[in-house]
Amino acid sequence: MRKPSVTVRVPATTSNIGPGFDTLGIALKLHNQISIRETDDLTVARVDPMSNSPKASAITREVVDAFFRRSKVKAHGAQIEVKGDVPVSAGLGSSVTVRLGIAYALNELYGRPLADAALLELVTELEQHPDNAAPALFGGFVVTGVIDGAVRYRRFNVPPSLKFVVCVPDFPVSTEKARSLLPRQVPLSDAVENIRRVALITSIFATGDFALLRGLFDDKLHQPYRKKLIPMLDDVVAAGIEAGALAGWLSGSGSSIVCLTEQKEKAVAEAMANVFAHQKIRCESHVLIADNDGTRVKRS
Repeated sequence: MRKPSVTVRVPATTSNIGPGFDTLGIALKLHNQISIRETDDLTVARVDPMSNSPKASAITREVVDAFFRRSKVKAHGAQIEVKGDVPVSAGLGSSVTVRLGIAYALNELYGRPLADAALLELVTELEQHPDNAAPALFGGFVVTGVIDGAVRYRRFNVPPSLKFVVCVPDFPVSTEKARSLLPRQVPLSDAVENIRRVALITSIFATGDFALLRGLFDDKLHQPYRKKLIPMLDDVVAAGIEAGALAGWLSGSGSSIVCLTEQKEKAVAEAMANVFAHQKIRCESHVLIADNDGTRVKRS
């Protein structure tokens, strides 16, 4: 008898959004697909181009073990297939698409023993912060944080009039390496500057006055330190804004750079790509809109 299976689609995310370090995230219409089929034995087999790497195997096993431990469902073996369009180590939440996709698919496969809040807690524990996990699960623009040990969030739909121009340069950035560059302490004035910008950005996404976003995305907490790994960051953002964008930022810990615009998205993409071209760096450009649906079961 054919064993039960389920396939889910998980969106990419762009996080931090300039000053919103580990707090702000947006789901994007660029997806990975995770399929899980129950097997007779207790082994876990993953099939995708990265499946043979030690890190991919460790992530897979870690998620499966965490799901069965939290859900108290009897452990089963699984065949897991990962495929899609979200680039790896590019600051677009590829690790979240896998972690969340596996947990979500297992939850569907076994009758949803975990509520959405529990799924978010599980993936946040594995990711160590929720700014990718929450938008990938719920879609839209999300402000989130771990408060007194629990993940709290608020989400808002993002209209299709907002375009996210994503430039993915032809080099990866390790999240661990990018985090290692961050200082343990920052000046009080820098922290206050980021707080006020995050508050304004959140209020604007809540109310829809997007023209007011101009000038709000400068950051003092992480981008200045991570420019050692992506030294063309400021020039790429400046080129996008000059071509018509409202704002730009380093996506996650990089290497992708995002510019937000309501107009001239092709010109913005070309201007951003030209900066990389002048540095003899290839980049792939995407013009995307937000994904307001989040993770969903793919129906056959």
